[in-house]
Amino acid sequence: MALIETPNLDDHDGFYAELLAAHQGLSEDQSQALHAQLILILANHVGNRQVLSEALALARTCLD
Repeated sequence: MALIETPNLDDHDGFYAELLAAHQGLSEDQSQALHAQLILILANHVGNRQVLSEALALARTCLD
């Protein structure tokens, strides 16, 4: 299984809005904890170590 790098999410704008809403009323620490939990939950769902490594690498390149 390879990392999917093309748009693959139905209603990506709706998900982004839901993600932002999930952070409303949280402190900075709580917001970071929410992100960490979400990442771990989704990583467990993906379940493929190579795909997760590719995703981490891609995310890092987006910061440059």
